[in-house]
Amino acid sequence: MSTYHALLVTVFMVASFLIVYHHVGYPLLLKLIAKRTTKQKTMVTVRHFQDTALDTKRPSITIIVPAFNEEEWIADKIRNIASLDYPNKKLSVKIICDGCSDNTANIAIATIQEAICADTLFEIVEHKQNRGKVAIINEAMESIQSDLTVLSDVTSLVSIDALLIAESHFENEQVGVVNGTYSLFDSGSEGEEKYWQYQSSIKSAEANLATSIGSHGAFYVFRSHLFQPLASNSINDDFILPMRIVEKGYLADYDTNVIATEMQPTQLSDDFSRRLRISAGNMQQAITLIGLFHPKFKTIAFAFFSGKGLRLLMPYLMFATLVSSALLQQYVIFQIAFYLQLAIYASSLVCWICPPLLSFKPLGLIHYILLGHTANLIGGLRYLVIKNSH
Repeated sequence: MSTYHALLVTVFMVASFLIVYHHVGYPLLLKLIAKRTTKQKTMVTVRHFQDTALDTKRPSITIIVPAFNEEEWIADKIRNIASLDYPNKKLSVKIICDGCSDNTANIAIATIQEAICADTLFEIVEHKQNRGKVAIINEAMESIQSDLTVLSDVTSLVSIDALLIAESHFENEQVGVVNGTYSLFDSGSEGEEKYWQYQSSIKSAEANLATSIGSHGAFYVFRSHLFQPLASNSINDDFILPMRIVEKGYLADYDTNVIATEMQPTQLSDDFSRRLRISAGNMQQAITLIGLFHPKFKTIAFAFFSGKGLRLLMPYLMFATLVSSALLQQYVIFQIAFYLQLAIYASSLVCWICPPLLSFKPLGLIHYILLGHTANLIGGLRYLVIKNSH
């Protein structure tokens, strides 16, 4: 075998190993570690909406809900928050209407007059101009005096004991962030549902290994004093904000009993553009938080690289595997590998052309994963091009 072929074989083997490791090896490793590691369970006192002696010791909480043209969901969100089991004197809520052009603000104002909301301190903040989520979070945090802050999307409804469970984690002074499980009430596809189930299991296992990597905007809690203003061009604010806290030396816990359910169905027509934006954010956050890849962060760096880092590299690794196997077709094993890859990519293309095939679970899952990597490639490159053009 020539040096040239040896180099191609090395490229194929390394790229293939990292692809398999990211999709299969890393999750299995996390599962194995979880079985061997017993994390101390946080004790949660049962309250049942009754005042208790412990209420005076509970941390104060402010819930911030950014809203832009959410007239369809805002009333349900407000009623959901009013139904949460937490001492009323320790809880306040800011509904921030960010230059809405629909009836969001009026519906919010009407809803907080309902009997169910009578005991909860709601504040409706109405901005005339739309400035974006990051700007209103930065501004809102300037006036927050509570011990803890919750950020939660309008379209996500939260389990009634979420605050009680979350606040119990902060008894550990090392914990700076608490994340919950994200679930879909009505998924856009079988692939999407399986993907989020997979992501939830990964986040739980990562928290068991080191720390929960990133949060979801549906619902997460952090110590208010640890907040630092987000850059105005931040894309995935729900990743950068909590990981900045982790970068300071705090832990991000994950609790499967804290559940945020996304009520708004994903429209397949909008899914790819949404994933492009998230992928651009993934590139941005890797650059912004590059320090977390440093070995001094030990298991956190390992989890960050194995999950988010390799996800960014995945399209390039897949391309390297395809090209190297194509150039090594004189060897039977590489010829087989090449045509297997082509078959996988072709199956996804056929599903894109003929969407009814997505109902076949294996094809739907393959298509959803490959579509994600395509968005990852385009979104990441688009961010780099735009960033370097300024």
